[in-house]
Amino acid sequence: MTSASVITVPAFADGGSQVRHFFGTRRHAMSLGLEVGIPQRGIAGVASSLWTLSVNQVHGTEALVVDRALAQTDRFMGGWDALVTDRPGIMVAVRTADCVPILMHDPKRRVVAAVHAGWRGAVAGIVPKTLALLESRFGSCLEHVRISIGPSAGVCCYEVDEPVLDSLCQGFPDWNKVVRTKRDGKAHLDLKALVKEQAKALGAASKSITTVNVCTICHEDLFFSYRRERKVNGTMVSAIGLPMRRG
Repeated sequence: MTSASVITVPAFADGGSQVRHFFGTRRHAMSLGLEVGIPQRGIAGVASSLWTLSVNQVHGTEALVVDRALAQTDRFMGGWDALVTDRPGIMVAVRTADCVPILMHDPKRRVVAAVHAGWRGAVAGIVPKTLALLESRFGSCLEHVRISIGPSAGVCCYEVDEPVLDSLCQGFPDWNKVVRTKRDGKAHLDLKALVKEQAKALGAASKSITTVNVCTICHEDLFFSYRRERKVNGTMVSAIGLPMRRG
């Protein structure tokens, strides 16, 4: 569902999931003041008791595992494109402006992840690698992991050139499932579908994967878009975290 500034999904928002999450919009981002690599409390739309952490993203496949309590003096100056935690009280966040934000939650093992996937990271396998990390490090059964794919550049607008197609063909055997050829002969990539197909191939259940089918390029009123604006005017923030345990 959509509020004035964030988007949430029923798969995470139901009463039994015990997880907080949001996909942000441009209106939400402008009120955050979240600094990259520095944990922060009390940002807009997040309970004041929760820490929120966003890091430098490098279009790679490395994941940062946050397995301890955070403090304001902590600094995370490396580059990662996925953040994973099983610590209550921590929201892990990614920033996007056409790339795909992916939120993951294993309600049985009580672990969450936030993933940033542009075409480079997606083709290189950031989503399968993060799911494999949940399995190996936290004992997740991938059939139980809930995945939500957030707003990003849609197949309607995301035109790609030969270098992108070449990389896609080499890294994803079923590339024809996620590429559409328009009447003018130009190729468009369905980045959301690519992420979903990769997750399913690794063992995630189709019924546990939801997609926010909104294009960031189309909706100037809601989202920043690097493709549309030709520069970085801002980024949306999407996050997920486990609430503090009561008692």
